[in-house]
Amino acid sequence: MGIWTDAFIAPAEPSLLSREAFGRLVVDLARERVVRTPWTLIAGKLCVNASLNWGSVSGQARWDRPALSMLLRSDEVSEEFQDNDPPPWGHSHEQARLLARGDGILDVLPALQQAPYGDEDVAVVFDCLDFGNRAIVDYFRFEDHRTMLVCFGLARPQNRPLATNDCWEPGGPVHPVRTCVVHTFKHATEDGAVPAIVSVAARHFGTALVSGETWG
Repeated sequence: MGIWTDAFIAPAEPSLLSREAFGRLVVDLARERVVRTPWTLIAGKLCVNASLNWGSVSGQARWDRPALSMLLRSDEVSEEFQDNDPPPWGHSHEQARLLARGDGILDVLPALQQAPYGDEDVAVVFDCLDFGNRAIVDYFRFEDHRTMLVCFGLARPQNRPLATNDCWEPGGPVHPVRTCVVHTFKHATEDGAVPAIVSVAARHFGTALVSGETWG
């Protein structure tokens, strides 16, 4: 069966890359064949702890293929299931507009120039990791097109747990992030951060990196 995991990589300091540097990070992830296009650009109020595939607006942007300018919202939760726990243990509350989508990676750069970067949370959503890359194949057990990846540029710091099951009680060490890369997966043959992602992240974040996982 397997358990779904959302893993992140971020700088040791919760800094926001410049708009131009964020664009170069996004482009390099595609050029280095870490991810496959198409890409989707969204902006608004995002939760870096929202499970990528399940219930997040990033997942809606990837799977539902909404029209440009559509407003995406977190799934409604009935009153009996609502709680006050912070994400990922509690529910995420997101609202974002789909700004742009494309297949050519360089097309993301002019789209980012028009985005409210720094004023609102911004994310570039990639459909999946690139299993044509031997480094990706060697890390994961088999090809799975559900392994999406999202680059976040957050208007304000948010805390990511370093290691937690989202069904546990809230608590444990966390790391504040503003710029980070999050990807999801179900099966892997290796432990720790994916070397192919670390290689690109270190180029843009610096070598002082923090990584962690949420599963459940």
